[in-house]
Amino acid sequence: MKKFIKQTAAGLFPGYFAMVMATGALSIAAEVLGMEWFAVALLVSNVIVYALLWLLTFIRLIGFFSLFAADFANHAKGPGFFTLIAGTCMLGSQWIIITETPFLAACLWGFGFILWLVIMYSFFTIVTVRQATPTLAAGINGAWLLAVVAAQSLSILGSLLAETMGTGKQVMLFLTLSLHLAGCMLYLILITLIFYRFIFLKMEHAELTPPYWINMGAVAISTMAGCTLLLHGGGWQLIETIRPFLTGFTLFFWVFGTWWTPLLVILFIWRHLYHRYPLSYEPQQWGMVFPLAMYTISTFYLATVLHLEFLFFIPEIMVYVALIAWLAVTIGLLRHVVKKYRTNVADGK
Repeated sequence: MKKFIKQTAAGLFPGYFAMVMATGALSIAAEVLGMEWFAVALLVSNVIVYALLWLLTFIRLIGFFSLFAADFANHAKGPGFFTLIAGTCMLGSQWIIITETPFLAACLWGFGFILWLVIMYSFFTIVTVRQATPTLAAGINGAWLLAVVAAQSLSILGSLLAETMGTGKQVMLFLTLSLHLAGCMLYLILITLIFYRFIFLKMEHAELTPPYWINMGAVAISTMAGCTLLLHGGGWQLIETIRPFLTGFTLFFWVFGTWWTPLLVILFIWRHLYHRYPLSYEPQQWGMVFPLAMYTISTFYLATVLHLEFLFFIPEIMVYVALIAWLAVTIGLLRHVVKKYRTNVADGK
């Protein structure tokens, strides 16, 4: 067992906290749509998964630092570390929405903010100053938009916490507004490069990996961040002053996310049905489940904030799409772990 744990930690995919993000987003979607028992079950499982992933991460950091550092400095793998931030804040948002108790959520926000400072500036510094850089086609993919997701997840949790604060509420709202706008800026920059890579550079079907679904997930969580600011920032003069701008920007991102969804479905079919690329489990698939669940939540909150009752049918359908995707990937993960463990035991003999 000890050998199995060490091997798992050594090869841990940097973006594995996307599992926490996906489970948290689906749990919140279930909660707001009245599936309370399922939301609570997902919360309990997410706390366990979060703790296990941090245990494996610490083992990798201490025992396999060279592998950890190589992944962090890698243009393709490094962005996966932003899931540590987003997973932490998504769990915090899940906790405060479902339990309505802010203490643990506040601790997770503080931890997430420290992680954001460390990972954001370390990663972008390293990839900027390194001498050997890949081509755009090899170096960029949808995972880079996890930098956007990290900032927006901090913004969402901060806005939820601001509602529970007395003193310091305006400071928190200013921070969350700033993080939201910074995330929006990063999305507009990065999606331009990714869209260029999509359209003007050759894309093999094998290269169309699940993280490209974050193209949609990043704007979905940006929509959610804008909605939480509009919901919980009322009464503060700055939010009221820019409310028309914030409302328009939030709707803009939701429309962009809606535009992405059919295209990503078509490309998924092109990859797996037309080219018959094997649909086997890989950790990156959590990067596909998260956008589906986040689009569900963001649409629900957008319809609530803007009083667009005719949009509520979308989350009522999408929650089941996200649930099916989550179950499929979870089953794939369990089968993968069992198979890997049996292989490890057989090799030990």
